[in-house]
Amino acid sequence: MQNSLLFPIFFVVLLSTSCAQTRDKDINTPKTIDFTKELVVDGIQNGWGMVFLPDGAILTSDKAGRLLLHTSGNTKEIENPPKVYNRGQGGLMDIELHPNYGKNGWIYFSYASTEGDDKGGHTAIMRAKLANTKLVDIQQLYKASPNSTRGQHFGSRIEFDQNGYLYFSIGERGNRDVNPQDITRDGGKIYRLHDDGSIPKDNPFVNQSGAKKAIWSYGHRNPQGLALHPETGALWEHEHGPRGGDEINIIQNGKNYGWPIVTYGINYSGTKITDETSKPGMEQPLYQWTPSIAPSGMTFVTSDKYPKWKGSLLVGSLAFQYLERLELENNKVVYREKLLDGIGRVRNVRQAPDGFIYVSVEGQGIYRLVPM
Repeated sequence: MQNSLLFPIFFVVLLSTSCAQTRDKDINTPKTIDFTKELVVDGIQNGWGMVFLPDGAILTSDKAGRLLLHTSGNTKEIENPPKVYNRGQGGLMDIELHPNYGKNGWIYFSYASTEGDDKGGHTAIMRAKLANTKLVDIQQLYKASPNSTRGQHFGSRIEFDQNGYLYFSIGERGNRDVNPQDITRDGGKIYRLHDDGSIPKDNPFVNQSGAKKAIWSYGHRNPQGLALHPETGALWEHEHGPRGGDEINIIQNGKNYGWPIVTYGINYSGTKITDETSKPGMEQPLYQWTPSIAPSGMTFVTSDKYPKWKGSLLVGSLAFQYLERLELENNKVVYREKLLDGIGRVRNVRQAPDGFIYVSVEGQGIYRLVPM
């Protein structure tokens, strides 16, 4: 499911598949609501990225290209943000802090960039430091190519692992028959870099002629969720399927996640993409949603503020406009429920250092979930 007006929500229907780990009818509405929502930041049209600075400020990105700093009810626009290619699903996207941000001050951004010889844009990664209300020491770390004028499938989330490696996702830019299965091309991949942008020597394709050396995994469609499992340290990802077949995956070194050779989804027209939902050498999703919820943003709950949710995975739904909570046992989804049902298109969800859950809703702003 796409996350822009290019693919209207009315295309989402219940499909019959052979996968046991999904069904919309399995989702529950909680019998009691034990939290309230508090709007803490307003005036954001499409709040893609969200990080929490040590002083309690919230730094957010608006897809159109604005970078905003929110402190105690006061919002300031940050000068010198990256120049973005604001088209369709592309623009200023995710933000992440360096694990040692308190010492080095590095902030990482994903955005659609026009840089390059071709028309259009493609996903880029940069880092910079914040000096008062201005970005300084800007360094571009990665720029996907070639540019495309298509407006879909830029990705893109950023995550660091426990060893300080930088991971980011890039969608296949709507070119499904070429990009995701070709490791000599950008798009439809998860990438891994050192924090300074250099290529780790143990990346899986670093010694393969012609390959993009930063690739960590491939065969992805449009990943808009990355989160590190708080206990195992594994990198979890979710991605948009087409009409059906949104996926949750555990990302592994060098693995092929199948798109578009295997999928539980079909074309938006209703025709088949493939008869295959599995194939040797291609990873099965941990979970798949049919119908598509259009997932965006995700976080694991580790906070004691929500004892009933501890260990759960929270995922935003753009299509059905709710926050989904998934309970997990042995890497299987055993329970699902809708939170904030009907609130609007949930673009991002994060657990802050203060233990509260923050939810970004398009056209509204950022809510804090306050336990009752």
